[in-house]
Amino acid sequence: MSIHQEVVFKCSVQQLFDTLTNADQFGELTGAPAEIAAEVSGEFSCFGGMVLGVMVELVAGERIVQAWRIANWEPGDYSIVRFELEASAEDECKLVLDHLAYPEEHADHLDIGWH
Repeated sequence: MSIHQEVVFKCSVQQLFDTLTNADQFGELTGAPAEIAAEVSGEFSCFGGMVLGVMVELVAGERIVQAWRIANWEPGDYSIVRFELEASAEDECKLVLDHLAYPEEHADHLDIGWH
C-alpha cells in the first residue's frame, strides 16, 4: 500500500521545509495544534494529537522521513512518510510525498487526508 503525490507550492524549498518541521508554522498553516522536535529521533504530534510519530531522517531543505501513525491505530503500528523537496522554479518548489506501509484498512482515509 502506498500513496504518492506531487504538489507545487509558491514558496522556497527552505520555507516549506521549515513549515513542516516547526510546530508554530505548521500549526499556523493547518489551524491545528502541533508539537515537533525537528531532530532525528525527535517526536512529533500534529492535528491535536491525531497524528503521532518520530523523525527518522532530516536533510535541511531536501528531505523529511517520518515513522508516522494515527493515534487510534493498534499500538506499535507505524507507517513511513517521506517528503522530498525540489526547487521547481523561482519562488516555487515541488513536494513529492510518499506514504508507505500503512495498515491496509486505513488506505481510503489516509488518501483523502493527504489532499
